[in-house]
Amino acid sequence: MFITAIVFIVILSILVFVHEFGHFITAKKLGMGVEEFGFGLPPRLWGKKVGETIYSINWLPVGGFVKLAGEDLEPGQEKEIDPKQRKRFFWARSKKERAAVLLAGVSMNFVLAVVIISFIFTHGVYLPTDQVHVETVSANSPAALAGLQERDLIISLAGKTVTTTEEFIAITQENLEQPVELKVVRNGEPITVSVTPRKNPPEGEGAMGVAISDIELRKYPWYLAPFYGLKESLYISYLTLVSLGQTLVKLVTFQTSKIDVAGPIGIAEATGQAVKYGYIAVLQLTSLLSLNLAILNALPIPALDGGRLLFVVFEKFLGRKVKPKVEAAAHQIGLMFLLGLIALVTINDIIRILRRG
Repeated sequence: MFITAIVFIVILSILVFVHEFGHFITAKKLGMGVEEFGFGLPPRLWGKKVGETIYSINWLPVGGFVKLAGEDLEPGQEKEIDPKQRKRFFWARSKKERAAVLLAGVSMNFVLAVVIISFIFTHGVYLPTDQVHVETVSANSPAALAGLQERDLIISLAGKTVTTTEEFIAITQENLEQPVELKVVRNGEPITVSVTPRKNPPEGEGAMGVAISDIELRKYPWYLAPFYGLKESLYISYLTLVSLGQTLVKLVTFQTSKIDVAGPIGIAEATGQAVKYGYIAVLQLTSLLSLNLAILNALPIPALDGGRLLFVVFEKFLGRKVKPKVEAAAHQIGLMFLLGLIALVTINDIIRILRRG
């Protein structure tokens, strides 16, 4: 439990710290003023001012924050700023520069995921694919009699394409005691055999007498790993967006939807499971969370980076800035919504754990 808690805090700290570092370094490169760059959340434990920026370590060891120059200004106070100093303030910079700072955090989380996944690929990791292959063949089973061999790639069964183990099992159960056509690829060559699934197989064996899997080991040399790391990160991001979109559509159209969302407790539980399997599993979880953090932060919801970017887009089309009071109110409402959502998800996590016993 103690190790899980430490790993959980370290993971969240790294994810949020990297995110905030993206905002920090981009703002610095563009010449914006940064009043403080903190590791952890206040109250402050230690701080040192270097130039105009205070670099601090704070008591709550989760994440970090960036305080840009002028964030504490009240509406209307910007008019009192010396024109020569205005360019140091975030709100006074061009739309492209502000957008760059807002997107920098999301970008850093994506880059972190690519780096982690690339590293994992150099060591080898088992990942799900859209192909099913034979792991083992039991002696004297229908599969053995049909001539199936280990590593045969299953293409179709009974005329139906097979891409998952679940599909293979379902089709097999539909054709018990009936000869069916099974197409496989062996050493690059297509092979078609006839096999009859058993209704009452021996204990420990299935109807076909084969062990199948759609999980494969992915391992690449260091010079190819970044390419495949980027490809895998984009693929995971795509799946996440599709899943999120489908969930939103079902909610809007009042369709029944199983929403599988984890809050802090759920993530801590997943961390505990990852710790049991070793550091590669922990790194996999970290990369997945980093991608999810990037995607969620990019959503056009007030209080998130995407919501702040939305106001920059409004400014582009309106030809003028949205009133500070209006934007501030929108972000406050967005923050309340997010906190409420986190509370609901956390309650759901607690109920799920209690029901499981």
